Parts: sequence; C-alpha cells; structure tokens
Amino acid sequence: MSTFDSPDISALTGDYAIDPSHSTIGFVVRHAMVTNVKGGFRDFTGSLHLDGADPAKSTATLDVQMDSVETGNTDRDGHLKSSDFFKIDEHPVMTFRSTKAESLGGDDYRITGELSLLGVTKPLTIDLEFNGAAKDPFGNERVGFEGKAEILRSEWGLTWNAALETGGVLVSDKVRLRFDISAIKQA
Repeated sequence: MSTFDSPDISALTGDYAIDPSHSTIGFVVRHAMVTNVKGGFRDFTGSLHLDGADPAKSTATLDVQMDSVETGNTDRDGHLKSSDFFKIDEHPVMTFRSTKAESLGGDDYRITGELSLLGVTKPLTIDLEFNGAAKDPFGNERVGFEGKAEILRSEWGLTWNAALETGGVLVSDKVRLRFDISAIKQA
C-alpha cells in the first residue's frame, strides 16, 4: 500500500497502538461566558482493535495521565491539577474503555464506553470519522480517526466555579472533547 492509499476499513482488521506523538486528546471549555479555552493532555496511551468484518467487535482503550494537562497557561494548568479540579494526587489517571462500537455508514462510526475520572465512571459516546490508512516511511501501517464528544463535567464531580458580576459563571459545565488519533498496527 502506498502512503496515499486509503483502504476501506474492512481491510484493516488488527490491533493498533495509539501513537501519542502524532495524536491529540483535547478539550474546549467556555471561559467567563465569552471565550473558549482549549487544552489537552501530553501523556496518554491507548489501543484499538479493529474488526473489519464486523465493526461492532472493534474496541478501544485510553489511559490519560492527568498531570499532563496543558492549556498554554502555567497558573491555569496548576489550578486544573489541584483539588479544585482533577485532584491528580488522588486520581492520577483518566480512563476510557469501550463497550460498544457501531458503523454509521461511510467513514462515520460511534464508540460508546465508560469514562472514569475522579473515581466516577459514566458512559461516554464518541462520534468518529475514519480519516484513512497509510504506510509511513518507516514501514508502520497507520490508521487515523477524528472524534468528538460532549460531557457535563459536573457529572464526574468537577463542580468548582466562580460567579461573575455580570451573571453567569467563570467555567462552563459543558466540555467539548476532541480526538485526533493516529494508531500503528502491531505485529
């Protein structure tokens, strides 16, 4: 397969490791009711099992080191790591384990699973778009997916906030999650 081939997912059955150096686990949250703050996590591992014959048998796992949060502001990152938010001393890892996968037609898929954060486990559904597959210059067979989901952070116990003089709150409850995943097929 050349580096520009994009085969149907049915040809890609196998086990894959997420490549963190070419992947992004990010989030967007409304700040002060007027702007969006974007952030992400630098340290994570994960795996995919793709079943091209029966996409419903595909699985995904993800482990995120919460102390790797990065928003471009050192003070904000420190606050996110504190007991007001992620409590990284007590809960150093956020995990996702899939429980269901489904093809929505074309390049669109949906994966449902359990997101564990701050000792709370709740269902999470991620809509994914298959971006293609390629063999990189080093001989690695790669697949790419782009995903999105929304959560209410309060459902996982992330309730810290501050009221604004003009009404509203400093940090929105709704958090948009974004995933850009490149995964390498394992031998």
